[in-house]
Formats: sequence, C-alpha cells, structure tokens
Amino acid sequence: EVRLVESGGGLVQAGESLRLSCATSGFTFDDYAIGWFRQAPGRDREIVSCISSREGSTYHADFVKGRFTISRDIAKNTVSLQMNSLKPEDTAIYYCNAKLPFTPTNYWGRGTQVTVSS
Repeated sequence: EVRLVESGGGLVQAGESLRLSCATSGFTFDDYAIGWFRQAPGRDREIVSCISSREGSTYHADFVKGRFTISRDIAKNTVSLQMNSLKPEDTAIYYCNAKLPFTPTNYWGRGTQVTVSS
C-alpha cells in the first residue's frame, strides 16, 4: 500500500520557520519525483518545490525561492521542506506528491495545515 504522510505543520508568526516532512512507503522511493504543493482557501493547488528522482535535482517556485528548501533522505524514504521567513501568504494546506516520471502514476498525501499570522 502506498502511503505519503505529511507532518510538521502548525501556527507560526510571520518571519518564523517550520519544517515539513513527508514520510513515504509502498513504492520505490528513488524512482519517483517528490513534490510539495499547497492550496489556500479559494485558490488552486500550486507547486511549491520538488526534487527529481535519481539525481535529486531541485525546483522551487519563485515565490519561495531563497526561503524554502526541499531535501530528501533516501535511507528513510522521506522528503522535507524547510520553510524560513514565513509570510501570511504562505498560509495553506501543504501536500506531498510522488510522481513516477513520464507516466500518469502519482500519489498524494492528505496534507498538513500551515498558518502564518501577521
């Protein structure tokens, strides 16, 4: 059974940090690109950061570049998102996604809430 379980969300003040984790199981971790997406109320889900399969190349959306960092621990099958200098506009549910490249196969976690107060 494929599982992606997010943790680490919470309520913080602007300027503070959080570290999200995505614990995965049930698939070959290194074969999948892992991404963090977020969805704020009334808005579409958007990609935040992702890390590629195999070589581990990273991508960060412009609105988090320089503040967020994605990383992975292959031994633990986990992906983390270090979020610094949080802003109120970062408030959203953050979801972990695993995608097998060049196929429609992908899996989602249930999300973790991040709330940033001003």
